[in-house]
Amino acid sequence: MSITVLLGAQWGDEGKGRITDALAHEADLVARFNGGDNAGHSITIGNTVVKLHLVPSGIFRPACLNVIGNGVVVNPLNLLKEMAEVRAANIAVGPDNLKISDAAHIITPAHIALDKARELGAGGIGTTQRGIGFAYMDKAARTGIRAGAMHDPAAFGAAVQRHVEAVNRHIQHEYAEHADKLLLDSAKCAADAAAAAAQLRPYLANTFEIVQDALDAGKHILAEGAQAALLDLDHGNYPYVTSSSATVGGVLTGLGVPPKAITRVMGVAKAFCSRVGAGPFPSELSGDLALRLRGTGTNAWDEYGSTTGRPRRVGWHDAFALRHTVRLNGIEEIALTKLDVLSGMPTVKLCVGYVLGGERLRSYPQDMHVLTQCQPMLEEMPGWLEDVSTARQYADLPPNLRAYVERIEALAGARVSLVSVGPEREQLIRR
Repeated sequence: MSITVLLGAQWGDEGKGRITDALAHEADLVARFNGGDNAGHSITIGNTVVKLHLVPSGIFRPACLNVIGNGVVVNPLNLLKEMAEVRAANIAVGPDNLKISDAAHIITPAHIALDKARELGAGGIGTTQRGIGFAYMDKAARTGIRAGAMHDPAAFGAAVQRHVEAVNRHIQHEYAEHADKLLLDSAKCAADAAAAAAQLRPYLANTFEIVQDALDAGKHILAEGAQAALLDLDHGNYPYVTSSSATVGGVLTGLGVPPKAITRVMGVAKAFCSRVGAGPFPSELSGDLALRLRGTGTNAWDEYGSTTGRPRRVGWHDAFALRHTVRLNGIEEIALTKLDVLSGMPTVKLCVGYVLGGERLRSYPQDMHVLTQCQPMLEEMPGWLEDVSTARQYADLPPNLRAYVERIEALAGARVSLVSVGPEREQLIRR
């Protein structure tokens, strides 16, 4: 039995989808274990860019079985739309290569309305407004609807209707000033849910058994994480976090596997940092440098959310934070992406530590009050002017770029085994 775990090692948007795509050729099964369609993985194949939000990134590999695990929250309407988009790219999606856990929880239109309501008020934290957090709240409260309910489409539609009606009453009471924007047609929601259930019913399965049978047969599983370690509900920058476990522990609960099955943990990090929404970001940049790193938004490689389209906040690579996520997850290998974005800069900088009140911190702070006051310790290194997008061997990369990679490797305490110099499959270099 063996499971490779692929995690975001920063604040998300590190390029996990294309790394999953690269590793999937070694896997028999690719499984999503957390999050919902607030995550976005963009994969470039030739001239085609496909954005995945729920479908595992192994869908592009014909030999892979893809599993949406019990730790994921699923919006049936958005999943069907995404499946149609994947098919439009001439990629097969059917019950033979995609399975949805009966135990995954459902996001209803009412969860999205509640998410929008919170973001309209003072309590907003910059969510994607996809209803993710509210679905997980119902899961924890033991009032949620699970995907297995879709085996009976009519009953599923009725359950969604009851939920929408209850949330409508809550919105009228708590968010009266925004009710005209938020109230839902419960009958339409029920009809849409029943229709979606009828289409998704063939995909439902006991994915615990599927995963366990694969392990028993000696097959290799790639566990694909959404979001990232610094957004983890327990170990991230709380409260500016996602609502699920985005660390290695989420694999165990989100798929139902034993710890001994995990044989390899890889973290994905950018050559710089980015994050979407509110929250502390010690190495954040503004002005022309930020614009330089973010790009114009004219291609899929630019720093704009694949789910929301929002411009991402950007900053220098934070090796101090990366070291924390390496220790937290037992990361042994790092895939370092977007090195091509730094090409043409005469110097580059790394955040190698945090200073608070004149004192250098020994470890990454968990207290947000402390973290928001930290100043980055920046180390400057020579940049590289060469276009690296055509390089295919590590030895072909400029010496200054290799020195930058190896400095990150030393600071993080894990080997950089993959580097990318562009968004396409052939632009991923193995060391």
